[in-house]
Amino acid sequence: MSQEIRVENPYHTARFKPPRKGKKPPKLLAVVHQSGCTGCEVCIAGCPVDSIEIVPGPDPMNPGFQQMVEIDLARCIGCQNCSQDCPWETITMYHHDDAFIAWGNETLASRLYVKEEEFKEEEQLEEAASE
Repeated sequence: MSQEIRVENPYHTARFKPPRKGKKPPKLLAVVHQSGCTGCEVCIAGCPVDSIEIVPGPDPMNPGFQQMVEIDLARCIGCQNCSQDCPWETITMYHHDDAFIAWGNETLASRLYVKEEEFKEEEQLEEAASE
């Protein structure tokens, strides 16, 4: 079984936001269990660092249908607001190192972290557009 490699998507609008402050990473990170997420966006309002992003639904003609959220682990400060605010209890706080494993197990769709081959395809499209 080969492991799927994911990389940060440098083309996502979240990459234009200020980076997380502080020298040490937070002790806890939030992970969305996307199988239970309804995309209600309640968690977004309570995030003090704007680290929660919408993942559009699968139909490009109706992206709001079956949307969900994901948390940018690179920006999360571990405040726990989102996990307390979520009416569906689908956001769990994990110890920093465990969060990455949980993210891999619980994330169904991501725009912040993409498969390595998707990133390369996007990079090629950007190069072609700039020529």
